[in-house]
Parts: sequence; structure tokens; C-alpha cells
Amino acid sequence: MTTHPAPAPAPAPTEADACCPSLTVSPLRLDDAQDYARILKAVADPTRLRLVSLVAAHEGQEACVCDLTEPVGLGQPTVSHHLKILVDAGVLHREKRGVWSYYSLEAATLNRLSEFLSPNGSKPPGLV
Repeated sequence: MTTHPAPAPAPAPTEADACCPSLTVSPLRLDDAQDYARILKAVADPTRLRLVSLVAAHEGQEACVCDLTEPVGLGQPTVSHHLKILVDAGVLHREKRGVWSYYSLEAATLNRLSEFLSPNGSKPPGLV
């Protein structure tokens, strides 16, 4: 019979864990779970995920709603609805300029989400 050593105890939570919890470091508090679920739910839709990708790939990581309707093949009201969900979740930032709305990435939210999903809460290379 082979015996396996007992797993090492999990490291004690640090102040950084309280600020920026990681999925793999310690169990989530209810309010953190609700916050991350709201963000993940917003990007879990294929159209919304494409919209985030389109904004990220656009020049200056900023796009007008008029630049986003054709690539996703949906009308402006539907695209605006999806963009509102992403803005409300903190994934995108909206700036009104005249009659058009321009969207850019909310880097802080995306970095926070990336750190949350990374093993041991480490920041993946290339993220600010």
C-alpha cells in the first residue's frame, strides 16, 4: 500500500488576497463571488465577448458603436444593449461625443479578472 504525504497547508491569506482574491488561493467571500459572477456573466455571451475583442483590437483600443454593428452583424439597438451590459459590469468604459458613444476597455476590471483567474493570483505576463 502506497502512502501519500499530506498536502501542504494553504498559505495564510495576505493583505493582497483581501484586496484582490484569487480563485485558487482561498475561498471567495459572498460579495466577491457576486462581483466576479456579474463580470463573468457579462462576458459569457458570444456577442459581448466579440465586442470586447473588437474594441481591444481597434485602433487605440477604442471604438465607436458605429464601428461595431457591422462586424457582429446586429443592428445598432441590439449592439448598444450588449455594450450597456458590458459598461454596467465595468468591462468597458463609455464616453459620449456628440451623437456617438465611444467604448474603451476598463483595464482595471480586466486586470482584476485576469489575476482572479490566474493560478495563485499571479499577474500574467503582458498585463499592466
